[in-house]
Amino acid sequence: MTKYNEISHFSHPYHKLKFEYSEFPFKCDGCKEIGIGSRYKCPICDFDLHMYCALPSPNICHPFYTKCSFQFLSRPPGNSPRYCNACEKDITGFVYHCNSCGFDLHPCCAKLPMILDDGETKLYLYRKVSSSCHRCGRKGRSWSYRSKCKKYNLHVACVREMLMESWSDIYAGRGKAITSSSSSSSFSRSTIPSLKNTLQTHHRKSGRGKVKKCCEMAGLAVQFVISAVLGDPTTLIAGLIGSLISRA
Repeated sequence: MTKYNEISHFSHPYHKLKFEYSEFPFKCDGCKEIGIGSRYKCPICDFDLHMYCALPSPNICHPFYTKCSFQFLSRPPGNSPRYCNACEKDITGFVYHCNSCGFDLHPCCAKLPMILDDGETKLYLYRKVSSSCHRCGRKGRSWSYRSKCKKYNLHVACVREMLMESWSDIYAGRGKAITSSSSSSSFSRSTIPSLKNTLQTHHRKSGRGKVKKCCEMAGLAVQFVISAVLGDPTTLIAGLIGSLISRA
């Protein structure tokens, strides 16, 4: 996606929006979902847009829906409540909609990378997987990210729930301090008790070293997925991730 330092946008016609990078979470005024990292912000008003909402593609196709053509809309079509087919959450703002099939996707969900890769860990996006999610323990449900070794699986819907449950505390500044986005070492794996307990049960016959390694890998996997769902898969917000997962 091309980045411009300053743009005009139909949703905020009175002022231009400037590109900036924020380590603090914001609520996108386009899709109404949480974001972090890269955004377009009005320097005068409290108005923010994800990159994908600020510079949307008019029409997109998605490999999960090969027969669909999604059109960008500024509001959900019709008067009935609609939900995102990727994360199962309500759609209340900008949306990609397929008129023929009726499918809907949040802009950030529509742009979720098919592969998240930091050089060491690879996670692949699936429409459905048969493995249980490390957060909720259920199979199926929403789109999921799964590790190459097939040991770590996380629903996109579960990530959305974690974000919404923690949103008020973090936005009000009551969460843990957010550290430098480039310092992934500051992310404490000890702050993911729910995932850690799940993996310890799954590997109860393994040595402690293997359990620790699995927990660390799961923590990194969650970190990558949350960054992608927040609309900026290129960033890793260590302190925010630790705060979110500690509340899971």
